[in-house]
Amino acid sequence: MIKKLELDVSTHKELLAYCQEKGIMFLSTPFDHDSIDLLSDLGLQIFKIPSGEITNLPYLKHIGSLGKRVILSTGMSDLKEVEDALSILIDAGTSKTNITVLHANTMYPTPMEDVNLNAMLTIQKEFDISVGYSDHTLGIEVDIAAVAMGATVIEKHFTLDKVMDGPDHKASLEPEELMIMVKGIRNIEKALGSSKKKPSPSESININIVRKSIVANKDIQKGDLLTDKNIIVKRPGYGISPMKWDGIIGTVATKNYKIDDLI
Repeated sequence: MIKKLELDVSTHKELLAYCQEKGIMFLSTPFDHDSIDLLSDLGLQIFKIPSGEITNLPYLKHIGSLGKRVILSTGMSDLKEVEDALSILIDAGTSKTNITVLHANTMYPTPMEDVNLNAMLTIQKEFDISVGYSDHTLGIEVDIAAVAMGATVIEKHFTLDKVMDGPDHKASLEPEELMIMVKGIRNIEKALGSSKKKPSPSESININIVRKSIVANKDIQKGDLLTDKNIIVKRPGYGISPMKWDGIIGTVATKNYKIDDLI
C-alpha cells in the first residue's frame, strides 16, 4: 500500500510549486536519511519528526545538524525519551528556540480518555519549550482546547472523503470540517486576549448604563443631612459611585434634589 502511494522527486517539486502558488508552506515528513536529504535539497523550512523516530538517534542527529526549525512529535514516548531526543537535536546544532514539541497519541482514532492533554503542559514546563498537539481524535474540540491551553501548533489529518481506502481517512477531517476547526482556533486565539484585566472597547459603552449611582430616594432640601433614608443606589452610572457611599452618608446636601436626581 505504501509503495503504491510513494511520491517521487518530480511530484515533490510539483507539490512544492503548487504550495508556493497558493501561499501555503510545503511540509513533508521524512522517515529515512535519503528523504531527509531530498527535503533539505528542496529547501524545506520546517522538519517534522514523527513519533516513531523519537528513539532513532542517527535520524535525530541528521535532522538536528541541518539547523532548521523542527516539530517533534512525541506519541508513545515518556518524558525521559522526549528529553533524550531534545538533547540529541540541540547537541547536533538545532537551537531549542527552533523546536516545537507536539504532545500526541498515535492510536487512530484516539479515545478521549487517552488524550491526556495536560501532558502537553508538563512538556512545556519541564523543558521550557514551545508546545503543540498532534490530534487523532474524532472531532475538533480537543484541538481547540489545546490552543486555549497554549498550543502553538496543531496537527490534524484531513481528507477529501472519510470512506476512501487507507487507514487514516476515518480519523481525518473533511475540508468543511477542517475549515470549521481553523475558524474555531482563530476565534480562540482572539478570545485569549492580552491577559490584562480591564474593560474592553466593546463593553466600555455599557459602563454608565449598567452600573449605578447614588441618587435621591425622596425630595431633599439644601442643608438636609444625607442618610440611608433619603438616598439610594440606582442606575445609571453617571453620578457618584456607590463605592463612595460611606463617605456621602452623614454629609449635608449642598442643593435641592428631587426624587431620583443624581447626588
